[in-house]
Amino acid sequence: MILPLTFAAVIAAGLAVDQRFQPWGQPVVDVLVWVLFLGLLLSRRGAERATLLACLAYAAAGELVLSEVLDLYTYREGSIPLFVPPGHALLLLLGAAIAQRIGEPRLRLVPWACVPLVAGAALTGLDPSAPWLFALFVLCVRFGPNPGLYSVMFLLSLVMELYGVWLGNWTWTGEAVFGGPRVYNPPLAAGAFYCVLDWLVMATRDRLYPSPSPSPHSQAAPRTPLESPCTGGTSFVSTRSEKT
Repeated sequence: MILPLTFAAVIAAGLAVDQRFQPWGQPVVDVLVWVLFLGLLLSRRGAERATLLACLAYAAAGELVLSEVLDLYTYREGSIPLFVPPGHALLLLLGAAIAQRIGEPRLRLVPWACVPLVAGAALTGLDPSAPWLFALFVLCVRFGPNPGLYSVMFLLSLVMELYGVWLGNWTWTGEAVFGGPRVYNPPLAAGAFYCVLDWLVMATRDRLYPSPSPSPHSQAAPRTPLESPCTGGTSFVSTRSEKT
């Protein structure tokens, strides 16, 4: 858990330094996050490296669309900080480590536990976008290959959104999501965006590095989306069985 704890510390401390120590805070965080990301990238091979690169690419594209095109949120200095795209990759690795430690059976309760929060936000008018984004999250859990990971990312990203908005790193503008209801600052179900990101990342990885088709009598475990950066290849994300 050494590296996952490092990811958590870098994310938490990086956002605080970016906000509290201007104007040099953000450049320092940019360098730190990119050095950590590139170190991970150089230490990985094959599918694992493809996973990190796909996460970087999709995160950058998602930030451009959601922030610059749709104007759903704005960063403190207006432009997207350089540490944000690789920061998404660190958050994905942190979420994967947490998902492995908790286990998918326990994580199946997460969507049910979130229903009262989402319903309350919608019925009180606090966050009209919550049901729509929550429905997107449920679709990821139901049909995506890594429901445990999505449940963790849904909660982890909510904590990060609340923390970043509280610090003042970014602000959700309250504009409508894809022509739908207006969003809260931050949306309570913003984790749905992260779930879609992770689904796209894994789909791209599997497209580039398809797993071999198991023989009818094979008892091999299903392929996992990421390998642990801490233990040199021990998988830490459970997936649905290939026999379903």
